[in-house]
Amino acid sequence: MPNAQLTVDPAFRVGEADRRIFGSFVEHMGRCVYGGIYEPGHPNADSRGYRRDVLDLTREMGVSVVRYPGGNFVSGYRWEDGVGPVGDRPRRLDLAWKTIETNAFGLDEFMTWAAEAGVEPMMAVNLGTRGMPEACDLLEYANHPGGTQLSDLRRKHGAEQPYGVRLWCLGNEMDGPWQVGHKTADEYGRLAAETARAMKMIDPSISLVACGSSNRGMPTFAGWEATVLEHTYEHVDYISAHTYYDPSDGDRASILASAVDMDAFITEVTATADHVGAKLRQKRKLKVSFDEWNVWYQSRLQADLDRRGWVEAPALIEDDYTADDAVVVGDLLITLLRHADRVGVACQAQLANVIAPIRTRNGGPAWRQSIFHPFALTARHARGTVLRTEPVGPTYPTERYGDVPVLDTVAVHDEETGGLAVFAVNRGPDALPLDLDLRGLPGLRGEAHTTLSAGDDPAATNTEADPERVTPRELTTPTLDGGRCTVALPATSWNLLRFVPQS
Repeated sequence: MPNAQLTVDPAFRVGEADRRIFGSFVEHMGRCVYGGIYEPGHPNADSRGYRRDVLDLTREMGVSVVRYPGGNFVSGYRWEDGVGPVGDRPRRLDLAWKTIETNAFGLDEFMTWAAEAGVEPMMAVNLGTRGMPEACDLLEYANHPGGTQLSDLRRKHGAEQPYGVRLWCLGNEMDGPWQVGHKTADEYGRLAAETARAMKMIDPSISLVACGSSNRGMPTFAGWEATVLEHTYEHVDYISAHTYYDPSDGDRASILASAVDMDAFITEVTATADHVGAKLRQKRKLKVSFDEWNVWYQSRLQADLDRRGWVEAPALIEDDYTADDAVVVGDLLITLLRHADRVGVACQAQLANVIAPIRTRNGGPAWRQSIFHPFALTARHARGTVLRTEPVGPTYPTERYGDVPVLDTVAVHDEETGGLAVFAVNRGPDALPLDLDLRGLPGLRGEAHTTLSAGDDPAATNTEADPERVTPRELTTPTLDGGRCTVALPATSWNLLRFVPQS
């Protein structure tokens, strides 16, 4: 295979790498909450029932934002059920995931957990079965200092200071016919606009996310965004995007190129938003909140739902992620960073057990799945200014996307420290030599080349019995000569190349 070439220059700036891009998602689904982040009586749980091993892994992963409480769950959720004395809380049927919700964990527990984990909360309001009054009540409870019925109720429940939640989602996937309270674009757009106006009357400092399409393949895609934004553009700050990539059909070449689809999705959503902005004579540019994304073996979900009745916290879509999946996740993170000028929030779904980077056993250990590693390393090292890169190299054919580049890259320059991180994915089945030209950033030296390769065993997974089977490894440190070097990217691999100023 011929060498690929990549030039990195600080003049080609995209935007700052917003820390909110490294978000996650906690939904009342399966064992994400109960048995995931929260398990009273577990040997490693603290006095509040939070699993300390999961807290430690959340911090290690570098999660910045956590979206809560859904997801499909939120469209039938009464937030009041999850506050106050736990013994007084009602048990409810959750229609989204066909489970019984005990409400032992709710808003107050989540906010305390978020503070402990060091993450920013991102709250979703129910615009499926409820509406503007309930959203305003929730905001008053969470953010108003005191002196009103709901803010004083929060104080009575033990939270003297307001939670100060800055990020709010106006519902979830309201374009989807599977959603409780599914609406047309006009119905949702009008409801979201009136809710947004009222919420900002209560707290003008908040940022709001309008529901975009739940995936790019929806028959209403783009038309939905255009209609919703005609109602909401002046009142919101983000339009959401959701996508999952399913390897179940065995088309490995296409699944490894999933980032091609995400890239097109972001471009199309921002183009639609800009069209509406121009039509409405708005100078402000909306950003994208890509608040659900991951690899997901979706074909397994219906069987999980069909094989049981109404139970509490069943094991649900607890996918075992492979080395190939880790390469795909690393590439999706590259795509999010490449659009740093327009993607302001992103949440990998979900945090624990449910299509998650962290897995647990009730009463037992927690461990890192393969997809944990590219997320953690990207969150740790993608700090500073994202630089546009235009790699030159070979292509390969895919059934889903046609010919796609073997190499995908992005670079992030930390102007404060002078360091440079180059993220590179080799989608191909063979090792790829990469010629790097860093002459635009003189005075650097190579610090490390970290890789996670699926070339030898693409189906390898981490398990409770073997939690370290798929982990990153260090390769030969790149050596620059006149600002240039050549590195070998292993077959089907995610790579992090780090450079620092010469001492």
